[in-house]
Amino acid sequence: MRTLYQFPLSHFCEKARWLLDHKELEYIAHNLMPGVHRAFAQLKTGQNKLPILRDQEQWIADSTQIALYLDEHYPEHALLRSDPELRQQALEIDRLSVELGRHVRRWGLSHVLAESDESLDILIGEKGYLRQFEKYSKPIIKALVSKGYQLDSAKVEQSKSAMQDLIAELNARLIQQGGRYFAGDRLGLADIAVCSMLAPILEIAGTPWEKEYADNRSEEFKAYKAYLTGLPLGQYVIRIYQTERNARVDWRGV
Repeated sequence: MRTLYQFPLSHFCEKARWLLDHKELEYIAHNLMPGVHRAFAQLKTGQNKLPILRDQEQWIADSTQIALYLDEHYPEHALLRSDPELRQQALEIDRLSVELGRHVRRWGLSHVLAESDESLDILIGEKGYLRQFEKYSKPIIKALVSKGYQLDSAKVEQSKSAMQDLIAELNARLIQQGGRYFAGDRLGLADIAVCSMLAPILEIAGTPWEKEYADNRSEEFKAYKAYLTGLPLGQYVIRIYQTERNARVDWRGV
């Protein structure tokens, strides 16, 4: 059985889940503890980030590398087109989405950690030692996340500015392509990458970022969500999630 080592809240891990689901491959989503995950990742892959896919004896780190591995070993439901131009186009969009994702992560986490402990509840899981000792584990994890992703105000503002520029560029590219898909005439890596990176802002239903009570959000967050929703890019993300996100595994993991 394949295992995807993940954080439930990570949009890079959502991208990896979607890649596996698109390929219709069986897998288990296994949660690791933030901070502690670094030693595990370093031991298995020589780097310290998630997601990591274990496929029998193969260990593959990084969501883009997972996509390339899956297309090579499981060519059905291809993520990249055989046409060189479309392939390069998709990889360029994926590269932009990775950069966007880093800034969305910082900006989004700065808001959700400031507003409630709901995200921490997801991080520590529904059972296990972290849940049993949540009085102590929650402050520790919050401190680890804040330090690890540099959630100081200056860095957060820089990320918001960079995020704005990348969203404008992707919106223009989507319009140029006719608004349906980023590369070619069907879902692929580029679409999965962009949609996954923007899901936390749009709080897409059925994802870790779905919110039952939007009033808990800051005015800044709600305003930016409304702005993105009004763009062709935002409408595209919502549409793709509604019509093509056929999740096979619960994002909550085990």
